[in-house]
Amino acid sequence: MATRIPLAERLRPKMLKDYVGQQHIIGEGAVLYNAIKRNNIPSMILWGPPGVGKTSLAYLIARELERPFFSLSAIKSGVKEVREVIDKAEQLMNFNQEQPILFIDEIHRFSKSQQDSLLGAVEKGLVTLIGATTENPSFEVISALLSRCQVYVLENLTEADLKTIINRAMVEDDFLKNDSINVQQYEALFRLSGGDARRLLNVFELVVDAAVPYNHAITNDFVLQQVQQNMARYDKTGEQHYDIISAFIKSIRGSDPNAAVYWLARMIAGGEDPSFIARRLLILASEDIGNANPNALLLANNCFQAVNVIGWPESRIILSQTVTYLASSAKSNAAYEAINQAQSLVSKTGDLSVPLHLRNAPTKLMKDLDYGNDYKYAHAFSGNFVEQEFMPSSIEGTRLYTPGHNPSEEKLRQSLRAKWQAKYGY
Repeated sequence: MATRIPLAERLRPKMLKDYVGQQHIIGEGAVLYNAIKRNNIPSMILWGPPGVGKTSLAYLIARELERPFFSLSAIKSGVKEVREVIDKAEQLMNFNQEQPILFIDEIHRFSKSQQDSLLGAVEKGLVTLIGATTENPSFEVISALLSRCQVYVLENLTEADLKTIINRAMVEDDFLKNDSINVQQYEALFRLSGGDARRLLNVFELVVDAAVPYNHAITNDFVLQQVQQNMARYDKTGEQHYDIISAFIKSIRGSDPNAAVYWLARMIAGGEDPSFIARRLLILASEDIGNANPNALLLANNCFQAVNVIGWPESRIILSQTVTYLASSAKSNAAYEAINQAQSLVSKTGDLSVPLHLRNAPTKLMKDLDYGNDYKYAHAFSGNFVEQEFMPSSIEGTRLYTPGHNPSEEKLRQSLRAKWQAKYGY
């Protein structure tokens, strides 16, 4: 008997109108939606977590524009395969065919030479490149290629999106629509999916196969029971990859070096890319430790550099040192919260005018308009400080950074309080 195609693949949308989620870029009137309607899409990088529709979106764009579609996986393909596709694209151009779309899944896994091989084709317009990545493209895509692409950020699917996908599966799938499926609770399905549609559908199919023969209602307890009984082993290219890295980060954030180094060992055993691990530590050093221990960022940065120089197996020791240090360090998310609040304030208040005394005044006209007038040069005052206002007038006194409760940031708190009195009284 032939193997049944997984539900996630069976339910892949066939038309753009069936695509679920990402309305900020693909909803009616959004930037990518408009580009598709004008048949004038740029080369692009789709950056987002797994299972949010990057591959489906690339396929649907090609289908909507009726363009030839070539697909490569960075895991399985090299320079040879890229050149073969470019040769085919050149032949199509010679026969006045539509510009093909070249989709490269996990483009962050391409080496510099592999990415270089794409440059000429993108520059000449032989192909429209669509790359998909779960990693920050500014780290993983060479600058020459990145500068020729528009980056679109895809977000985790909402609970409403996930529910739409489940309901659509029960109505439209050729296998499931004939079953009597009784979904009484969705929360466990949502939680286990982590916003990943592919994982959601894989879990849902597993649960349905267990529930339908016995007319069992699908409840949160039933879902958890079935998933625990069928949990897959860790695989760096599989679904648990993101669960392991989540446990790893949360163990360090929770100041448990034993658990942190255990999850590190799990990733090493699974063949994880050491640069991926080191990059996560670099982010964590600022997000979760920050000014509670500024040395954490220095060590994490040195770790990132060393791992890329040393390689396996010795870099596991460097990673272990960094992981245990970060886990044992004092914690503070004050810097992380400060930039979040600042960005939120900017989105609400827009482009507020820079106060005149803070403006640059390189010309006589600007000086005549009082640009820079009344600015007080801090170094000209005792203690290299003088009180003055640096915020736009409409948000004067807004507090965005609150030092954490740890010895290092307590010193910052006392220093700010001594300078600013009530303004930074905390």
